[in-house]
Amino acid sequence: MREGRKELGFTGEELAVKYLRKRGYKILERNYRCPLGEIDAVALKDGFLVFVEIKTRRTSLFGPPQEAVDARKRKKLKHLALHYLSEKRLGERLPLRFDVVAVDLSRGEPSVELIPDAFET
Repeated sequence: MREGRKELGFTGEELAVKYLRKRGYKILERNYRCPLGEIDAVALKDGFLVFVEIKTRRTSLFGPPQEAVDARKRKKLKHLALHYLSEKRLGERLPLRFDVVAVDLSRGEPSVELIPDAFET
């Protein structure tokens, strides 16, 4: 991965996590990694265990950041969530949801948009 992309991802994640915390999310884990891939953040919010995908863009040439969470990415996130639940032995104790945080850096001042319950579990 080019260093610029790493820095972009880090910047976006920092902005997104700060945004989520201000809105009452309790961040349990960041950058959870397993053999299947990575979950950007896992949080608790209003009784839900929330798996958060953070997408950051510095240009609008390819559309808004949230459009990068396509069907293939959603399927992968669901598998990652199941792995997380199994590894942490959480079973079905809490209802789940998937939120997307879109961070847009294309207009100078960062714009952060939260899409709660972005797709079905």
